[in-house]
Amino acid sequence: MPHKHLIVFDCDGTLIDSGHNIVTAMREAWLLNGLKPPPTNAIRRIVGLKLGEAINQLMPPECDIELGILEQSYINSFTEVRNRSDFTEPLYPGIRNCLKSLRALGFQLGIATGKSRRGLLRTLKQHSLGAFFQVLKTADDGPGKPSPDILLDAMDEIGVEPKNTAMIGDTTYDIRLAINAAVKPIGVDWGYHDPIELKKAGASIIIEECGSLPATLRGIWDKG
Repeated sequence: MPHKHLIVFDCDGTLIDSGHNIVTAMREAWLLNGLKPPPTNAIRRIVGLKLGEAINQLMPPECDIELGILEQSYINSFTEVRNRSDFTEPLYPGIRNCLKSLRALGFQLGIATGKSRRGLLRTLKQHSLGAFFQVLKTADDGPGKPSPDILLDAMDEIGVEPKNTAMIGDTTYDIRLAINAAVKPIGVDWGYHDPIELKKAGASIIIEECGSLPATLRGIWDKG
């Protein structure tokens, strides 16, 4: 692999299992505003979108509560959830070793997420992952997925061409983001959208366990 390559990861549902906390906080935000909470599966499906877009998709048609009020209620609820003694937001199995292997192979690593920068930095610090990544793009840096802007900015910052970039994610938003940015779209089967949906959205490969990712990526470009 003579050229520089960039591997960009989604965060929630790809690197960390945070869905249970998001579901809890979203349900509590709805209840605080006198609303019937959305179904759990509906909440899990919006993980990865910018907060405003996620809440907008969940709001009932007849809802007369302002979007901004629900956003702030969710932020307050998530802060309360995060401060509970039983809070947990684990890495998916094998993630740390996978990142170590990718860096050892010479890959540049990045993150493109719907989380705020503050939230992402907190997560990276919690799991001591910050040193693995050379570029971070968040909801604070541009339009949300599947707009390609943050991914294009990440490639520009590192100086890598789309043909030498891959996007790894668990949702159709990640796959469409990759396609819109003309990079390799790779899905994972341990997140919040069904692998069948990822394939239909255009994922070229579905990874079943992250330990296989380094060899898979190396094979893509060695063949090229």
